[in-house]
Amino acid sequence: MSGSERRRPPTIHDVAREAGVSRGTVSRFLNGGHNVSPAAADAVRAAIRKTGYVVNRHARSLITGRSDSVAFLLTEPQEKLFEDPNFNVLLRGCTQALAAHDIPLLLMIAGTPAERRRVMRYVTAGHVDGVLLVSSHTGDPVAEQLMRAGIPVVASGKPIDRSGRTARIAHVAADDRDGARDIVRHLVSLGRRRIATVAGPPDTPGGVDRLAGWREVLAEAGLPAGDELVAHGDYSRDSGRRAAAELLDRTPDLDALFVASDLMARGALTALERAGRRVPDDVAVGGFDDSPAAVAGLPELTTVRQPWDRISSEMVRVLLGLIGGEEPSAVILPTELVRRQSA
Repeated sequence: MSGSERRRPPTIHDVAREAGVSRGTVSRFLNGGHNVSPAAADAVRAAIRKTGYVVNRHARSLITGRSDSVAFLLTEPQEKLFEDPNFNVLLRGCTQALAAHDIPLLLMIAGTPAERRRVMRYVTAGHVDGVLLVSSHTGDPVAEQLMRAGIPVVASGKPIDRSGRTARIAHVAADDRDGARDIVRHLVSLGRRRIATVAGPPDTPGGVDRLAGWREVLAEAGLPAGDELVAHGDYSRDSGRRAAAELLDRTPDLDALFVASDLMARGALTALERAGRRVPDDVAVGGFDDSPAAVAGLPELTTVRQPWDRISSEMVRVLLGLIGGEEPSAVILPTELVRRQSA
């Protein structure tokens, strides 16, 4: 073998020969993995590692008409990406899930109308094959614009349209209402009888469903669930502190607090400490998410775990299916109650 042949970069034919599969199987694997058995996929991955094969994206895009990249689009203010740990966990999970298919992920932020216009121009110009959309507010125009433009899109969380109904868009979500019911039942089982809540924004599916779960359990238990026991935050730490302080002023006899996110719960703990309330002795506190904020201080939070790894992998699976021509689908995943020190 000559030196020039030894230096020849590995090709898809080399991968197929090493994996013991057809060239078509390797091609299908590289283009999303559809109709490729798990065993064949494992063999192709091993062959790619052994041969050092690198995809020629430009050549492949000329053949397939695809960009071979996906956008992770956050339609929230940029500071939310750095403050809310859930976004980073989801971003990391989606990046890892796409890496298994050798597809890069582009992070895009569209928290203002001007940013949304720029993002839409970029996405609709064919620079990405699909969008993983992280948008929490009701009637977000980006989802509708993407669908009208024929861009495959999968939302994180249950998308709600302007009429308050679940929008007809592919999505992956945790069961917010059932998770809220679990943690409020836990607070009731501790003997707490004056259970207030710091709910999420009322124009978000989490804000709506977690509040509904709180109301349902208190109604089952014959406990008060009036508006005086509800304050809203925006999922930030400071909004949790302000909302909890408002509740303490309004209902000083509260003995438990269900907070619709761990980050807001951290803020609520600050308000309780300033008011001289001991946790969990005087006031039991439950959060939601099981994000890094849950264990970022003392007491560690009793909370509801969202299965972030499964959410991210399912979002990628559903999006690749859409890109491959499948119909939109909805995936709702179960949550888990995690008991720690705060309740």
